[in-house]
Amino acid sequence: MSKKNKLQRFAENKTYPNMFEYSFERIMGEGFPLRGRWHEEFFHNENPIVLELGCGKGEYTVGLARAHSDINYIGVDIKGARIWRGLKQSNEEGLKNVAFLRARIDQIEHFFGMDEVAEIWVTFPDPHPGEGARNARHRLTSPEFLERYRMIARPDGILNLKTDSPIMYEFTLHDVIEKQGLPLLYATDDLYANDDDLEVKTIRTFYEQMWLDKGLTIKYIRFKINP
Repeated sequence: MSKKNKLQRFAENKTYPNMFEYSFERIMGEGFPLRGRWHEEFFHNENPIVLELGCGKGEYTVGLARAHSDINYIGVDIKGARIWRGLKQSNEEGLKNVAFLRARIDQIEHFFGMDEVAEIWVTFPDPHPGEGARNARHRLTSPEFLERYRMIARPDGILNLKTDSPIMYEFTLHDVIEKQGLPLLYATDDLYANDDDLEVKTIRTFYEQMWLDKGLTIKYIRFKINP
């Protein structure tokens, strides 16, 4: 994408009422105004809040919001040019239960209050391949990131991971869930090969379909964040 197109998208993003973008300096100085107040000051209801972390174009955020008008969805990503598509689509469709936040995921605790988030989706994150703790701690299901999620999630909070990466799948299942004794609700290393009737199958991102067309398998894990 050209620099001109990116700048156009950044400018358009600012015109949407459901887009939030604050610099880290501003957050550290005055705090994020909706932290702990998303229900009453933005969504104006008490419906559960669900995050999609690393939402990219927001395909999951918008798709889930379409299917569940009684749940509030917030897509989080650092790349505003990608968020633009989900923003545009949600506004064109008049979806009132969708917001987008341009922020770093390793700063997520500064944008949400304690017990404010009911569920988290992590869809096709960077698996940070390679051995060693340095790579592992950057994975969005690592113990380091789970500690951040626990600061904002309800005690019964759930995390969903959808990935094409065997590394990400095995790491989350064995090095995180098993070692921390977290309640595992569902796990499969080939989502579309089984007959289980799951909503997670109904929404496919552009890249997911591309990987499926190449013969790659999609893995899915659903687990509780707290032991």
